[in-house]
Amino acid sequence: MGKDKKKEEAVFLRKKITLLRAFSLLIGSMVGSGIFISPKGVLKNSGTVGFSLVVWFACGLLSMFGALCYAELGTRITKSGGHYIYILETLGPLPSFLFLWAEFFAIRPANSAVVSLAFGRYLLEPFFAPCAAPVPAVKLVSLLGYYAVLTLNSWSVTWSARLQTALSFVKLLALMLIIVPGMMLLAQGHTKNFQDAFDRQSLVPDKLPLAFYAGMFAYSGWFQTSFVREELVRPERNIPLAVIVSVITVIMGYMLTNISYYTALGTQDVLASPAVAVSFVQQACTNLISVVPVLVALSCFGTMNGGILTFSRTLFVASREGQWPPLFSMIHIRSHTPLPAVMLMFPLVTAMVCIGDIYHLLNFFSFSRWLFIGLATLGLIVHRYRHPELQSPFKVPLFVPVSFTIICLFTVAMSIYSDPVNIGIGCTIVLSGFPVYYLVIHRKMSNRCHRLLYYLTHKLQLLLEVVQQEIKTY
Repeated sequence: MGKDKKKEEAVFLRKKITLLRAFSLLIGSMVGSGIFISPKGVLKNSGTVGFSLVVWFACGLLSMFGALCYAELGTRITKSGGHYIYILETLGPLPSFLFLWAEFFAIRPANSAVVSLAFGRYLLEPFFAPCAAPVPAVKLVSLLGYYAVLTLNSWSVTWSARLQTALSFVKLLALMLIIVPGMMLLAQGHTKNFQDAFDRQSLVPDKLPLAFYAGMFAYSGWFQTSFVREELVRPERNIPLAVIVSVITVIMGYMLTNISYYTALGTQDVLASPAVAVSFVQQACTNLISVVPVLVALSCFGTMNGGILTFSRTLFVASREGQWPPLFSMIHIRSHTPLPAVMLMFPLVTAMVCIGDIYHLLNFFSFSRWLFIGLATLGLIVHRYRHPELQSPFKVPLFVPVSFTIICLFTVAMSIYSDPVNIGIGCTIVLSGFPVYYLVIHRKMSNRCHRLLYYLTHKLQLLLEVVQQEIKTY
């Protein structure tokens, strides 16, 4: 009895993410702002309707390859942390720290800002139609939505997971309310927007990497279960099953959604629209004009929730591995959430929402994200070579990680030519991590610095009511 009570009172991350919750996390993270804002970016940089649909399908196929690679990594490496822990375990501490540095200062805050801004825009759009919603109002509502999700994740893992499950069904409903009217219009013969769908004169090859960035952003939640690996029930079974079913579901949904968009909207309509889903509803089904934007906003809300749920685990694991301050590996004594890691993103996301623009932010963080995802799948190849004796319960053919890695790194290299300013900023942030690594991680800190860090950690630990976890999981 006393032993059971002690186990119940222990402070650690519980295994609370079942197969359904893992599926909901993936669906909830993939189907968010991307499918409602990326069609404009994909079409703009691919040139025509036909080529944009090819890009959407290729991005889906590429996501499936990446998801399969991460599923194998998740069965080989039993720690949470996603990209970070995979790079650390396969390629070493320097590349993993550079990823952590870029993730904290560029990738995650910019990604969260994009989703938050989409949430604010779609939530306010019905109130200001046919005019665009005022930018200050959009940014204020975006921040309020982000802060609400931040508070929930600080309070309860269980309720965050339950919200993710509920909003996953809302996301699928939002897609169905676009797909069904679109397919009905297509069946009635509305095909004029598909004429000259593959006009090569409109294709600009050097812009295709940016089209892939926009498309891959829409699919980019396929890796989320790897961040919460230690909290998954039966991960060796549930990770592969969840990623395969969810990615196939999303590919089908995205292709049908884009066909629906193009059935009702011409090329110029899509390019001129600040909110493609709202423009579609105005053209195809005006009786849903007040419903679809709210459902889209809720979809974005779910993506924000999934992003915070998973990124806080990256900081948590990095702190536990000694590459981030120790405070961020601590757990709240009552809610059992990684409170310090959850709250750390607050200032950077606030700043990027206030000063950023959706499409510039998208290009800005995509360079770093796909560079390190490519390195993580390269790490899978390295790990297989170094540990041939390791029998993984899930294994993909070698051509899958090889193809995915080459495509990722090639797209990253091409994007430097396509958008040198934003990519240059992203590259600079990655490179700035080198001196920090050698000064703070590689070299031993002085005793004075250690004492100061210990003092600050102790004071913040008392303030936030957090402690080191006693065991990992059960």
